[in-house]
Amino acid sequence: MPENAALISDPTTIFIYLTGAVALVFILSEVKQLKKLFHYMPPVIWAYFLPMISTSIGILPDSSPVYSWITRYLLPFSLILMLLSANLPEIIKLGKTALTMMLAGTFGIVIGAPIALALFLKWTPEGIWKGLGMLSGSWIGGTANMMAIAEGIGTPAAMYGPVIVVDTVVGYGWMGVIIALSSFQAKFDKWTGADRTILDKVRDNLKKVQDSRSRPITLRDLSLMLGLGFPATYFFLRLGDLLPNIGGIVSSFTWTVIFASLFGVALSFTKVSRLEDAGASKIGYMALYLLLASVGARADLGLILDAPVFVGIGIVWLMVHGAVLLGVAKLIKAPMFFFATGSQANVGGTASAPIVAEVYSRSMAPVGLMMAILGNIIGVYPGLLVAWLCRMVETTLR
Repeated sequence: MPENAALISDPTTIFIYLTGAVALVFILSEVKQLKKLFHYMPPVIWAYFLPMISTSIGILPDSSPVYSWITRYLLPFSLILMLLSANLPEIIKLGKTALTMMLAGTFGIVIGAPIALALFLKWTPEGIWKGLGMLSGSWIGGTANMMAIAEGIGTPAAMYGPVIVVDTVVGYGWMGVIIALSSFQAKFDKWTGADRTILDKVRDNLKKVQDSRSRPITLRDLSLMLGLGFPATYFFLRLGDLLPNIGGIVSSFTWTVIFASLFGVALSFTKVSRLEDAGASKIGYMALYLLLASVGARADLGLILDAPVFVGIGIVWLMVHGAVLLGVAKLIKAPMFFFATGSQANVGGTASAPIVAEVYSRSMAPVGLMMAILGNIIGVYPGLLVAWLCRMVETTLR
């Protein structure tokens, strides 16, 4: 659609419309009668699809300078603020069993992607590797990593639709399976020979829940978040432009994403991390949702027809992921709790890993949260590896 054919074409007005659309999604998600709908179709999918529908019916243009601005500046900004809460010392306290299972889940995601792609390749569109690289980001840490990888490797906006569909349908379906298996903990632990006293040790090491220090945000807090996040973003964008493109996977913007992520983690070791007490990550997530909305406005509704192929790939992909976790659990005699949380910390991220952890063992939600935060920290790098492996499969076998 030509930009001037849309009902709204002014960049400022488009930005206002997108912020209103995201706000509307969260307002509706709190309506009692719609709770069930948003349980199965969470706000992240509506934040994408409402702008896409708006473009399809002629309200928004499918291209605008504001979309590019949101991508370049709000994504690195959101990563910096969200990673302020990356408490590595507390994560290390989880112990080797928890960390091994978390990383085994990540390894399963990495090798599952090329295996699934090889099985479905003849039914997939050209450039499918970019879509799978994007999806791997969501399944190793969550939405922030998904968007970082997608923008870094240049995933077409039109491919976001089927990726988000499979992320929701298969990802939440997998969570349902994990929760349903919780009644088999005793049998699983007997099969692996697990020592459940490990759980007590982990519980003792996590006496502080991450959000227990929360406080109301002040004007000083907000000014520091903006005054730190945007200048750092600008600096990393300029720095990324100076560095070489590596193999079509690591672009100048990928460098920006990597630097922003490392910067956020580095700040988590300083007093600046106290901004998280005032909700720095929530400001970051708001920026991320605006980015998702802007991508939705550029998407092609017709590409949703590719979703069945993506769903098939996603199912096989997570089966490989589950098989790897099962094998490692048996090898190291891990309790089923760590099988479940190690999986969900990857596939579900910070939103659902604490829920699964609590289902398996009361008062253990912080464990799921910490494992998911580890996924936030490392997710970009194995996600880029997934993109490279899938491109190799597509180039070689197509």
